[in-house]
Amino acid sequence: MDLELSPEDLAFRDEVRAFLDAELTPDLWEAGRRMTSVFCDKDHSLAWQRILHARGWVAPSWPVEHGGPGWSEIQRHVFQAECARAGAPGLAPMGLRMVAPAIMRFGSPEQKARYLPRILSGEDYWCQGYSEPGAGSDLASLRMKAASDGDDYVLSGSKIWTTHAHWATHMFCLVRTSTEGKPQAGITFLLVEMDRPGIRVDPILTLAGEHEVNQVFFDEVRTPKVDRLGEENQGWTVAKHLLEFERGGGYAAGLEAGLCRLREAGAADDPDQRRQLAEAQIAALAIDVTERRVLSALAGGANPGPASSILKAQGSEALQRQDELAVAHLGAWAAVHQPAAREAGSNAALIGPEHGRTTMARYLNNRAASIYGGSNEIQRDIIARLVLGL
Repeated sequence: MDLELSPEDLAFRDEVRAFLDAELTPDLWEAGRRMTSVFCDKDHSLAWQRILHARGWVAPSWPVEHGGPGWSEIQRHVFQAECARAGAPGLAPMGLRMVAPAIMRFGSPEQKARYLPRILSGEDYWCQGYSEPGAGSDLASLRMKAASDGDDYVLSGSKIWTTHAHWATHMFCLVRTSTEGKPQAGITFLLVEMDRPGIRVDPILTLAGEHEVNQVFFDEVRTPKVDRLGEENQGWTVAKHLLEFERGGGYAAGLEAGLCRLREAGAADDPDQRRQLAEAQIAALAIDVTERRVLSALAGGANPGPASSILKAQGSEALQRQDELAVAHLGAWAAVHQPAAREAGSNAALIGPEHGRTTMARYLNNRAASIYGGSNEIQRDIIARLVLGL
């Protein structure tokens, strides 16, 4: 691929910058600055989504027929990089980047007409029901039961580490519809409304003191079979397709933004940290190239394939190394009590620089980056089989 920007791409970059200067309010910028994971809080995320939706820019990778802007892969890359540079808050990925491609690929015409416009507008807010107690990286061992009863399934069991389930209107969910044959063969993919009787959401507080994940309990929850995506017992195929889009998410722009924060904080003044910054920059550039390959595949109508596994392993580990560098640079000012001290109005001289506000929370949250979406050990198995032919 030609990595240089053409005059047309430069003009597009200037258009994006002008849009961000005009539409990114101080409140939205502050929400982006305080993000400690890939998720922003729901209110700010949806506020930014409405602004992008009005411009037609909310789903850069979607096909035009479903509401995408028709951008080239370079334009998508430019847009993502400029949003990161400007500090825009993130959009919730569960709907736009994860379940939507699965609906486009496996959904009925009625499901596409019902769900895709509401995902674009933010009217429907999604969470992911995959992991269970005892079924995380070994997802095929999941046990949540979906018993057939006429036109409905009756769901019993629980899901865990369910991000933003306390805010979600819908969950895309893997359930057990058969115990015969291979474990993967008895899994079905459902689209579940979160206000159905029998659903309970219990919060899980993270080490960073944040409420982002939950455990969700299903007590004889009835959900219609028309909300099944794909065929019964074929949910593993749908899930694998979706996971390629989860793993292929953008890392490079966020890594570059993090490097800029570190330089502005003075990390480059220390010789050892300057060396580590240079190594981090090289890693970000390598990830940038891989991401462009994924964007190119998407632009051609293909799914990301094993490149998404390469990107997941490279990106998550580069992110964690960058977090470690940020904590080392701040030293004692990165301690976990610092954000609480700020909120309590403590003397600024005692609580360190403002940019340390989210450093430790980001470090703690991103420890999970090499686990969720399929652990990096699993990604290396996929790379070994599909890329190296081992």
